[in-house]
Amino acid sequence: MRLVLSSLVAAVGLFYGLAHAAPKPLADIRDSGFVYCVNGQVSTFNPQKAGSGLIVDTLADQLYDRLLDVDPYTYRLVPELAERWEVLDNGATYRFHLREGVAFQTTDWFKPTRTLNADDVVFTFQRIFNRNHPWHNVNGSAFPYFDSLQFADTVESVRKLDNRTVEFRLTRPDASFLWHLATHYASVMSAEYAADLTKADHQELLDRQPVGTGPYQLNEYRAGQYIRLQRHPHFWRGEPLMPQVVVDLGSGGTGRLSRLLTGECDVLAWPAASQLSILRDDPRLRLTLRPGMNIAYLAFNTNKAPLNNPAVRHALALAINNERLMQSIYYGTAETAASILPRASWAYDSDAKITEYNPEKARQQLKALGLENLSLQLWVPTSSQAWNPSPLKMAELIQADMEHIGVKVNIVPVEGRFQEARLMDMSHDLTLAGWATDSNDPDSFFRPLLSCAAINSQTNYAHWCNREFDTVLLKALSSQQLASRIDAYNEAQNILATQLPVLPLASSLRLQAYRYDMKGLVLSPFGNASFAGVSREKEEGQKP
Repeated sequence: MRLVLSSLVAAVGLFYGLAHAAPKPLADIRDSGFVYCVNGQVSTFNPQKAGSGLIVDTLADQLYDRLLDVDPYTYRLVPELAERWEVLDNGATYRFHLREGVAFQTTDWFKPTRTLNADDVVFTFQRIFNRNHPWHNVNGSAFPYFDSLQFADTVESVRKLDNRTVEFRLTRPDASFLWHLATHYASVMSAEYAADLTKADHQELLDRQPVGTGPYQLNEYRAGQYIRLQRHPHFWRGEPLMPQVVVDLGSGGTGRLSRLLTGECDVLAWPAASQLSILRDDPRLRLTLRPGMNIAYLAFNTNKAPLNNPAVRHALALAINNERLMQSIYYGTAETAASILPRASWAYDSDAKITEYNPEKARQQLKALGLENLSLQLWVPTSSQAWNPSPLKMAELIQADMEHIGVKVNIVPVEGRFQEARLMDMSHDLTLAGWATDSNDPDSFFRPLLSCAAINSQTNYAHWCNREFDTVLLKALSSQQLASRIDAYNEAQNILATQLPVLPLASSLRLQAYRYDMKGLVLSPFGNASFAGVSREKEEGQKP
């Protein structure tokens, strides 16, 4: 295999959406695939480099595989690229035995000469965890999810024992380690592809032009318009049923619904809860609802006065009419959150109390604190998410609630990577945020969102650092006993209830609407599942 420079030039153009001749995205799609409509942006095709978003929630499961997966029905760890594994040294050493014959994708920019082996796994994780690795700083040194877990300090070594065996040694036992390797942030890359990019001095393309072992490979990308995926004919689980999938990025809100109704979209991701009655009543459509491993929350900037005072945060929380948020935003598709953990988590504290709604008490507490004329900025993402279908509308409701207690809230809409950059410069007061994970381990919520390390990894929007809280989280990881971990996580939730760096708002159902003839769509609590088994039912008299 040799990487041709002309292909590289074309690849750069492909990522940035530069002009070149291309077919329309909807041409003959009903004969050979389907259109998946979603409102989102792509800043990288490597989920390791993303904090959240479309690449993690939808694309990663199509382009890549991981060592392990989580069964969407039983919530248990299951084999993927690793057909079996061993836990040694009380959770400080993990050994994985790889599946044979797993083929990488053949694309215009890469022709593999071998199947997956231990070199690929070692390359993937050494790049993430080893700060001295030659690939660690390519396209920036940030790996937000793993940075928030401080894995660069936790993983002592990743080594190849033989072509089919990889061993991870940790500096201390970590009972959550396997679950983190089952997230889409742990997608396995090709070491051979990386080596060829190094020879061509185009290392930056690894994260822009994906090569994985997943059921679909990137065929075409138009920024802000669509992504065309082509099936991977040598996919190790068997050839995907549909030759292609078009991920349509070009419409939002009611526009996406109308396109589903007219048949321009076959699948609508994250339909607005307000549209449910239309979706349910139309015989041409189907609707899937599943409990979601997600949380929507309001983050207080705890590094900025007066929000650095927990008493102020508690007073503001009393002003928010959460019941109205449930009715106006979710229409019965979510429950009011009492904890940063969703109820589906095995560590959810059933004794946790939802913050009461008491605007008069809030007004009195702010007056006692000398904050009768408070003015705050609320930063809000503009696009719908799995945890919040209408962020701007929610912001307006919170703005009205705050006005009732004499607090002026200015709404600042932000989007995409711009949102992350602005939130991390610490100039905001409040932000509406959320989190969804493809792991059933509580650590996937606590450390990425609220640990001290997560401030630098840009996933802790509250900028809250509490050493006692971090110590409790590490205690929860040190034992393989579930009862001990539950006790530690209850302690962590009690600290959060007292300090209130974030106010949990809602844990929502995952929704997906689709045309009646679409079969095999699996909606997971952890994110979108593979499209490999999706097909279109042929109408009577139509040729197969």
